[in-house]
Order: sequence, then structure tokens, then C-alpha cells
Amino acid sequence: VQLQASGGGLVQAGGSLRLSCAASGSFFEIYTMTWYRQAPGKQRELVAAITFGGTTNYQASVKGRFTISRDNAKNTVNLQMNSLKPEDQAVYYCNADARLWSGGKVYNYWGQGTLVTVSS
Repeated sequence: VQLQASGGGLVQAGGSLRLSCAASGSFFEIYTMTWYRQAPGKQRELVAAITFGGTTNYQASVKGRFTISRDNAKNTVNLQMNSLKPEDQAVYYCNADARLWSGGKVYNYWGQGTLVTVSS
């Protein structure tokens, strides 16, 4: 499973960005898809997650500002980020749990990061 993230860039504080991540390759099904982020000198942290059924979970600091969504038919997950703050600046990573074949084990995959820079 390959995860291709896109949509990062430079934005002013208060602005918006939309990150996208597409899963490709050979697999049976993609389950929970998650966005993580890692700022310089800090540990990687969960930003938002969404299950196959659409249940979402957010880090407290982004609730009300970020929205995660997915398209199961296209195996994509998006992260709409509004009211961005300088502290949101980080490399954002896409993560997914996937079953490669029916009844098989679920594996976890990471995509490459996409940099979000927020200027104050």
C-alpha cells in the first residue's frame, strides 16, 4: 500500500489549507485513516482520524478548525484545515490501516510527509 499525501504549503495565520492522501496498490480494504504531524524538535502527534464508517477523532487543539473526511470508493482521506495558527506548522503525515486480503492481518502504513508552513 502506498500513501501519497499532497496539499501542503505556505499560508498566513488565519488561512486555510486542504491536505489530501490517496492510497494505492493492492489491498482488500483500508480501515482507519489518520493524519499525524511532527513539528521540529517535537514528537509526532495524532491530528485527526477517521474510521471506515466515518467516525472521527480529533486532537483537542484542532477541534472546530480541522475537518477530516474520506472517500472509501477512491481510498482517499482529506484534512481541511481552517483558521490555521503558527503552532499548526509541521510536517503532516498520512497513515492507514489496511488488510491486504480478506481475512488477512491488518497492517499499518505511512505516507511521505507534506510540509505545512504557517506565517504569523
